[in-house]
Amino acid sequence: MTSLPDRGVSSSSSDPLCEGNIAPSSSSSEQKEDCSLKQSKTSILSCIFNSPFNIFEAHQDSSANKSPKPSSGSYGWSRVLRRIVCSGSMWRFLGTSKVLTSSDVWFLGKCYKLSSEELSSDSDSESGHAAFLEDFSSRIWITYRRGFDVISDSKYTSDVNWGCMVRSSQMLVAQALIFHHLGRSWRRPSEKPYNPEYIGILHMFGDSEACAFSIHNLLQAGNSYGLAAGSWVGPYAMCRAWQTLVRTNREQHEVVNGNESFPMALYVVSGDEDGERGGAPVVCIDVAAQLCCDFSKGQSTWSPILLLVPLVLGLDKINPRYIPLLKETFTFPQSLGILGGKPGTSTYIAGVQDDRALYLDPHEVQMAVDIAADNLAADTSSYHCSTVRDLALDLIDPSLAIGFYCRDKDDFDDFCSRASELVDKANGAPLFTVVQSVQPSKQMYNQDDVLGSSGDGNINVDDLDGSGEAGEEEWQIL
Repeated sequence: MTSLPDRGVSSSSSDPLCEGNIAPSSSSSEQKEDCSLKQSKTSILSCIFNSPFNIFEAHQDSSANKSPKPSSGSYGWSRVLRRIVCSGSMWRFLGTSKVLTSSDVWFLGKCYKLSSEELSSDSDSESGHAAFLEDFSSRIWITYRRGFDVISDSKYTSDVNWGCMVRSSQMLVAQALIFHHLGRSWRRPSEKPYNPEYIGILHMFGDSEACAFSIHNLLQAGNSYGLAAGSWVGPYAMCRAWQTLVRTNREQHEVVNGNESFPMALYVVSGDEDGERGGAPVVCIDVAAQLCCDFSKGQSTWSPILLLVPLVLGLDKINPRYIPLLKETFTFPQSLGILGGKPGTSTYIAGVQDDRALYLDPHEVQMAVDIAADNLAADTSSYHCSTVRDLALDLIDPSLAIGFYCRDKDDFDDFCSRASELVDKANGAPLFTVVQSVQPSKQMYNQDDVLGSSGDGNINVDDLDGSGEAGEEEWQIL
């Protein structure tokens, strides 16, 4: 977050946010007293808005020569402006973080300890407010774009109003790639040339079929799960689309140059295939081990792995019993956040503070950009955001997906240990469970899927409803 710009204002200059200064002819002692009380709160903002808001004064002065107007109009304008400026909405619009309180922030597995004193100062504490904002603004931000190549045989050159779930999923996977190549402590550098891995990751999420993880390729990979240009899709189908795309991408690169562009195994965690109701998704250690072994083509017993855990935690709204469990997942060092948001409005939730979710919003419309993989001096500003937005956790859509990245076997074992402890705290209603193995009758992945030759996973395409989500016989509502 950038600080508000300093700008000299003389003592005699007018403050456009005080109605007494906008309409001096109608000011009274009461108005002057009110202005003096508000002046300290609005002085900084008046520096920013002084010039734009002078249009109201200019309009008033120019129209005064034609026909006198009562000053009540100016008073009305100033009241509206002052209410907007003093509200949280204006601070969010400015990109500041008034949404933050002095409570601890958990952000993708890292804790930031804030204080009321620090929030009102320019402290550069390594674990405080400034450090959190640097971390937040270093995360990859992927939004609506317009002006890109037409998506397959559709007429769409923009994903505005329908692509937020795709963009949110791209953000989650992009963080996994950043953590893998550059580490959790990486921050966006202030000077060029940039790191080749950083630029390479942004290139993969460009908006054309030539970019491995573009919206074009994701829609094509998820076609059998209901993904289509112009249509909204849920998190379960989105996770399955990633499973198919990663497999396809892997096969193509094996044919072309033998290199992997997706440098980790992918495990979409689900429940028992035999249809038992009420059970949580099951992380099977043996299945994860098999996926890692297959990824490394038998050369290693383990590999980095990305886990995607789609969940339905209620019907119309999230069941409150799951909120503390969701919050605790952000304390996992392996945390990649949550793919979710308000009903029909997907966001990338990357942190929590108290009972608020902190997220990156994909709903801002930007022009499509083409970042070449070898352009280390590219303008990457459209892939980063310093605006911290928040949402009450109890307003989150109950249909969501949690992501975790485990770098090696020790990291995966630590994840399983933390997940098991979370199960013990769940009072019989866990988000997901961890087991060593599953019985043959409850095999969650058939052999073809583990080997990567089938993109259907453990779900039959015929079981999908028109929205691309699994029907009642597949979903396990917790």
